[in-house]
Amino acid sequence: MNPDFHTSALVISSAGMGQGDATLCQRLLGNYLKTLAELETPPQSILFYAAGVKMARHDSACRAELDLLAKAGSRLVICRTCLDHYGLLDQVPATEIGNMLMIVEAQGVADKVISL
Repeated sequence: MNPDFHTSALVISSAGMGQGDATLCQRLLGNYLKTLAELETPPQSILFYAAGVKMARHDSACRAELDLLAKAGSRLVICRTCLDHYGLLDQVPATEIGNMLMIVEAQGVADKVISL
């Protein structure tokens, strides 16, 4: 069975996946994103806010997977307010910086919103 993620929005709102040891949570998120990148139909958009913006930094353990997803057609939208709060505006690609309106719109057009 191959689920169609192409019409979905993935929300990343924490610095990893699940709860527990930070290193494990970041590794799980990396594995999840890598698996999504291997699908024929990656998510339409990946939305970052709150502590999730930390996972979109240039030096993030998940950056390579995010770049693969972007090349495969996923739109990455990172909350400017959150980046500013954490002092990370200069640590993510400028083309991916968005705002809450863009996040809400991406969720609105998605058939499915997946929150991690």
